[in-house]
Amino acid sequence: DSVYLEKYLTTPRHIEIQVFADTHGRVVSLHERDCSVQRRHQKVIEEAPAPGMTEELRRTMGEAACRAAEAVGYVGAGTVEFIAEGGALSPGGFFFMEMNTRLQVEHPVTEAIFGVDLVREQIRVAEGFPMSFAQEDLVINGHAIEVRINAEKLPEFAPRPGKITQFHAPGGLGVRMDSALYDGYSIPPVYDSLIAKLLVHGSDRSAALAR
Repeated sequence: DSVYLEKYLTTPRHIEIQVFADTHGRVVSLHERDCSVQRRHQKVIEEAPAPGMTEELRRTMGEAACRAAEAVGYVGAGTVEFIAEGGALSPGGFFFMEMNTRLQVEHPVTEAIFGVDLVREQIRVAEGFPMSFAQEDLVINGHAIEVRINAEKLPEFAPRPGKITQFHAPGGLGVRMDSALYDGYSIPPVYDSLIAKLLVHGSDRSAALAR
């Protein structure tokens, strides 16, 4: 018989690493996203880079994620998800959870801080082209935060279909809105309650929060 033990984390952080691999043997890490703000095990706010992240831990987690992708011969965009111990992030304090073999809802925060188009890159790699960037090309620029906007009923926050009677999409410098909403749109009762994503980018975390 076997006994499996899970380490109990008192202040868990959900940190994931965006990886990308091509058919020419290259695997890169586009660093981390912090997805710790969740409700009912669903992410609500995602940001990059992760607050409190050190260069040592970023390198360690990135290398671990790239090794995982290399081990299975992965090609394309993927996300290696880790759970880490709380406020004082440390090199030995993170643990593998799973790998999502696709682009995720929160990929625009990574696009924002690196100035890359991951959807375009995914198509290029699928066509057999090498990645258009190398690890040394990826330099973090500022801070990005994405907020998921859900159609829900208060106060229990249950998914709620219905009709959009008025819709105004924010815009301007450093603001991106991903949505198919419009005045008169009927939210269907199937799938999930996510109807829009609001992304902001600023020179640092305070600027992104203010925006």
